[in-house]
Amino acid sequence: MPPAGQSIADEIEAAIGGGSTAKCIETARRVTDLFLASATHFSGEQVELFDNVLERLVKAIEQRSIADVSARMALAEMSAQLAPIAQAPPSVIRQLAGNDEIRIAAPVLQESARLGDDDLIELARTKSEQHLLAISGRWWLKEVVTDALLSRRFPSVSRRIVGNPGARVSPGGFAIIVAQAETNPDLAVEAGIRVDLPRELRQQLLDKATDAVRTKLLSRAPPHLFEEIRSAIATATASADREMSKIRDFTAAKRFVATLKEKGELDEAALARFARQKKYEETVVALAELAQSNIEVVRPLMQSLRDDGLLVACRAARLSWETTAAVLDCRYSTGSLGAAELARAKGHFAGMTVENARRMLTFWQVRSVAPSRTN
Repeated sequence: MPPAGQSIADEIEAAIGGGSTAKCIETARRVTDLFLASATHFSGEQVELFDNVLERLVKAIEQRSIADVSARMALAEMSAQLAPIAQAPPSVIRQLAGNDEIRIAAPVLQESARLGDDDLIELARTKSEQHLLAISGRWWLKEVVTDALLSRRFPSVSRRIVGNPGARVSPGGFAIIVAQAETNPDLAVEAGIRVDLPRELRQQLLDKATDAVRTKLLSRAPPHLFEEIRSAIATATASADREMSKIRDFTAAKRFVATLKEKGELDEAALARFARQKKYEETVVALAELAQSNIEVVRPLMQSLRDDGLLVACRAARLSWETTAAVLDCRYSTGSLGAAELARAKGHFAGMTVENARRMLTFWQVRSVAPSRTN
């Protein structure tokens, strides 16, 4: 121990050997203050000595009464004091970082240079979401660390990482983020404007994004990414239009649905089966019949990238939300709506009345001047 008198050494041994929690806390504070007073001047051997003493004191505090509020506050204070110190005792830093109490662990997780990549990876694999959030905010993170953090698949952690310019992310890490972004609009926007997001993953993200996300992403795009994002949005929109608008023959579907109607078998259950089996033509014709409309009105609603028009037709047909959701998904040959999009559509659907939906559908039908199409 650096010159501080035999009394402090005796106090340490007495506190560790059988002192009260309060005595251990007081001694730990005194030793921490001694270290902080000359930390930049200590040799490696002296730092190691402080490390051994503080590690023993922290263990003594934890063993006696870590549930005690004063004990938690004392360790949180120690963590905050040692976190920014480059020469901080390494074993004590690791001990504090692994504490289950996030108020104790957070300061060193966020800032301490004493925690190496191996330490951070182990903590990322074993500790709580709050611990991972603290690590994700560090000013610099290597890909091996963010891979470990992202592998736990906490959306909050992914958001913190993509918003941290000092966090390096591997292609595999970005793939996890993009998959999560399908149901998380805020994450989609933050990920989409990352300069290091691989081009193919940015296109994948925009293919699945809502119009609102695309618009917001374009408004926040940095100048050097603006054209790339705008081009990717155009590609995504064109791809969706081709899938929804490709030439289709409704002749067989109209004949089959007419037969079901004659037999009294055309009902919501039949439409739900068509939709879940991705039978696009049968779904359009059956929905038009149940909504008392025609395919010239219903088909453009199915083609649209927006949901509101199709929700009107489904409400006019008195469909349940479950069947309506299946009809919305039927517009796509693969995949389905994300959870966030589906939740918004459900809210709009619930706010509609059958009467208003029927009036709107009738208006569209009257207004339509296009000749009847069967392909």
